[in-house]
Amino acid sequence: MSSVLRYIVKNEAMKTDPKEIYGWRVYLLACSACFGAMSFGWDSGVIGGVINLEAFIEAYGLGSKDDVATANLQGNIVSVLQAGCFVGALVAYPLTDAFGRKYCLMGAALFTLSGVAMQSAASGHLEPMYIGRFVSGLGVGVSSVVNPVYVSENAPRAIRGLLTGMYQQFIVIGGMIAFWGNYAVSVHLSGPKQYIVPLAVQGLPALLLFGLMAVCNESPRYLARKDRWEEAKAVLMRIRNLSPDHPYLQDEFQEIADQLDHERRLMGDATFWSLQKEMWLVATNRKRALLSIILMICQQMTGTNAINTYAPQIFNNLGITGTSNSLLSTGVYGIVKVVSCALFLLFMADTLGRRRSLLVSSVGQAFCMFYIGLYVRIWVPGSTPGVPPAGYFALVCVYVFAAFFQFGWGPACWILVAEIPAARLRPMNVALGAATQWLFNFVVARSLPNMLATAGTRGYGTYLIFGSFCVCMFFFVWFFIPETKGVSLEHMDELFGVPPEERAEVPEDSKRDMSKVEIEEHSNRSDNRSV
Repeated sequence: MSSVLRYIVKNEAMKTDPKEIYGWRVYLLACSACFGAMSFGWDSGVIGGVINLEAFIEAYGLGSKDDVATANLQGNIVSVLQAGCFVGALVAYPLTDAFGRKYCLMGAALFTLSGVAMQSAASGHLEPMYIGRFVSGLGVGVSSVVNPVYVSENAPRAIRGLLTGMYQQFIVIGGMIAFWGNYAVSVHLSGPKQYIVPLAVQGLPALLLFGLMAVCNESPRYLARKDRWEEAKAVLMRIRNLSPDHPYLQDEFQEIADQLDHERRLMGDATFWSLQKEMWLVATNRKRALLSIILMICQQMTGTNAINTYAPQIFNNLGITGTSNSLLSTGVYGIVKVVSCALFLLFMADTLGRRRSLLVSSVGQAFCMFYIGLYVRIWVPGSTPGVPPAGYFALVCVYVFAAFFQFGWGPACWILVAEIPAARLRPMNVALGAATQWLFNFVVARSLPNMLATAGTRGYGTYLIFGSFCVCMFFFVWFFIPETKGVSLEHMDELFGVPPEERAEVPEDSKRDMSKVEIEEHSNRSDNRSV
């Protein structure tokens, strides 16, 4: 595996770090946690297709797609999940510091499963559908905060971008499976089973998240923060596949200890309000928090989740007729997203870097959105039989848009939000970023049906608005986002210009000598047993 990675990933850390640290355990940890992300992708794909199925429309009293009242009802059904995600992301911060990353992910899985069960059993009643989607959202929201933190705290620095970005990869895999599932039930099932089956099957990722996290270890950096040093070193030794006296392991463990001692010397015993003061009153921390917020706003204002959730309706607006045909086009869209996201994580995240990926992504997405908007405005799809050549190019632009999003704004935002803050502020910063993402995801999901119904003929203004945001995002990245590839988590302060006096070395009399920490067997602690 290490020889393949050295061929793919081009950064200094990959050249100097020992090959043993790229063992199978670190990939299993990342994949296990990322099933929480798959839950969101699967739900977005499922609900976007289900609300267009005839059986669902009849059971829940939906009318014409051009009707504003129907648009409101569709928006309510879809967006209540994002409302739950927003709440879940906010409560995740204190939970993950109190109970750890591992058990928070397991609890999130149980919430998601409960919500899925309620949605499947709603049987045409809006109340349990709303409640079920909100409860599922709580679980997905917690996962969205804990997942990047957990993965980034376990990942080797050379491939941290690849592993943290797997969050986005699992979102698009979940969406792709859901898209093709919707197409399958539209062809092979009829009646209530047509929407009950996809609503029920979307609980599979949450079930896998719970089961796999039960056998994974806790984050070594979380254990160190709780002064469980022997356990932290034992876990780090296991996931790095190195002996306790290996220089790399000793250096990484010493960096963790020095960073924590440095923060505690500056802030003492932290409370919620003291951390808030540290985040907003210290200039470099405030800058990183604001960058995280703006990155997540930008990610949603590309319009990507609008297309993810309402893809069948958008393909119909571009001239694809018939429910099955629009769902088939959506399935192809899901494949494009999975492949392009995988290519980004393998060849760009830790090689091309985060900054240049975001810049390229902004340009490509802006072009696609402007072309689609102008096509819908000038040619008016549906005014003539069939799809004209310009219409086929518009359809291609939808797929190209998906590819460009996965080359930058999809995974890169989660990578940056998880890696740029100081260690003690990382859970709070990720919670802030995730909550912002869910808030604007909710805004887009709730408003898009109305925009498509009211923003000009077939909603052409919708695409022009999103294209304009993509142009603004290019300039934001150009002026404000630094490159972080290959930089260890403990050296982010230097990258963001923390003054030398604040970054001063921990005094020798207060520094911990981590070489003297011995590894003990903690057979009574199940949270540190890993496969």
